[in-house]
Amino acid sequence: MKILDNIEIVDLALKYKDYLIFGDLHLGFEESLVNQGILVPYSQIDQVIKSVNKIIEKAKPKIIIINGDLKDEFGRISQQEWRDSLKFIDSLKEKYKLIFIKGNHDTILEPIARKRDIEIKEKLDIDSISIIHGDAIVKNLKKTVIISHEHPAISFKERPDERFKCFLKGKYKSHNLIVMPSFNPLIEGSDITKEKFLSPYLKDLRNFEIFIVEDKVYNFGKLKEIK
Repeated sequence: MKILDNIEIVDLALKYKDYLIFGDLHLGFEESLVNQGILVPYSQIDQVIKSVNKIIEKAKPKIIIINGDLKDEFGRISQQEWRDSLKFIDSLKEKYKLIFIKGNHDTILEPIARKRDIEIKEKLDIDSISIIHGDAIVKNLKKTVIISHEHPAISFKERPDERFKCFLKGKYKSHNLIVMPSFNPLIEGSDITKEKFLSPYLKDLRNFEIFIVEDKVYNFGKLKEIK
């Protein structure tokens, strides 16, 4: 489903021309949960790679962009992050060009990227589009801005305990703004009907359109109409 102009939602990714964009993989998140006493199997990387490859088969890109937070730890690279990040990169690098946008969890990403010769950027401009993580204000943005960081999801009063990952489309000043959900299957996301926003690009979402991703993409209209 097209979300704007030539930008298409493909499952939890966005496609523009030969580019395929994923957000917030948070590889190594299982270790963070285990350290909190939440026991989960260390197997998400295989599911992530399988899901990414399934989307690639549909989208047929040439360039793959990770829009921030490839890894989960802030101040170090855990053993799981080393292992999973390199496994993820190696599953794609021979066939596709990879570009990393630096996220707030990627304070120490360079050693991983350098080991596989991957380019890291604060901002990537493609035609009239700027791709940034969304955790900080960036200058000189193009007409359309794509961010992740927020992990948007939505719940409904009929099913208050369930959250559905979604894309958001609205405005930031004079820019079109698209917000991507988290790709990590263990991260449900932040409920946009209840929680404060993480990104400085988001304040009032009432006029933002909601695109829920389940068995297919559903356009639920504007948030103010849902609420």
